[in-house]
Amino acid sequence: MNCEAISAWGNRLDTLVENKLTLSHDAAELHLYETFQQASLIELRFNAPVMTSMLSGRKVMHLNQIDPFDYQPGESLLLPSDRLMQIDFPDATTQEPTRCLALTISDDFIRQTVAELNEQVPRVERADQWQLDTENYLLKNNAEISWLIDKLMHLFRENNPFKPFFIKNTLRELIVRLSQTQVSTKLLTETSQHINTNRLAYVVTYIRENLTHALSVEELSDKACLSKSHFFRLFKSELGMSPAQFILSERIRRAKAILSNPTKSVTDACYESGFNSVTHFSNAFRALEQISPRQFKRQLLG
Repeated sequence: MNCEAISAWGNRLDTLVENKLTLSHDAAELHLYETFQQASLIELRFNAPVMTSMLSGRKVMHLNQIDPFDYQPGESLLLPSDRLMQIDFPDATTQEPTRCLALTISDDFIRQTVAELNEQVPRVERADQWQLDTENYLLKNNAEISWLIDKLMHLFRENNPFKPFFIKNTLRELIVRLSQTQVSTKLLTETSQHINTNRLAYVVTYIRENLTHALSVEELSDKACLSKSHFFRLFKSELGMSPAQFILSERIRRAKAILSNPTKSVTDACYESGFNSVTHFSNAFRALEQISPRQFKRQLLG
């Protein structure tokens, strides 16, 4: 064993490839993996639905009927039980190991949580149901999911009499957040496929087509044939943000596309994306992108 390799979690190193620390709970197991040398086609599978999440380094994932793909920190992958993974570790070294986690959650716990979610917070269209899609589902972790992953890593290793209670509640929140993320991603990226069957997909399309107009919650709720309060609650539950936040994010997204055009100015981007003031536009852009529109354009075009 290479004496330079040190586990981040303080467990004994039995191998330099996928050294594992397993921590258990009634409804889940948390497996923490570390790899300290290059390796190829390492096989891994679990007997329960699993969420894997990259912590450091890079993997190349080989899954059945999917082209190999890079797997990076900040990304998570949902897989059904007994799904074979073959993994390459092209960059792992003792100085810069590849680290990831795998969280298995029992089918019964997932079903119970999703059933309660559908009962207590039904979706806007009764024909639609909350669910957790584990079929090779790759996602970018948002702030909430990243926070829950960090929290679970802490809770599983904590010595606390309330630990089982805390873990159970955090697992439930993670399942809900993942389900919400999957629904919002589908509504925002496959909008045209749902525009005739989902009122929120129709509203999303309407917003995108009318960004240069003043858009109010009253107008949007009328388009959805819902009361203002009901529309606001359903929009936020399914898209993970308020209507105003979504409108702002779409205007900034359009502004970034306009700024990528060498012939367009910051002022053009401001008014063509629906802002009425360059100052307001610049402040909103900086708040979301941590950079000014001029700096963004300069970095993009040189």
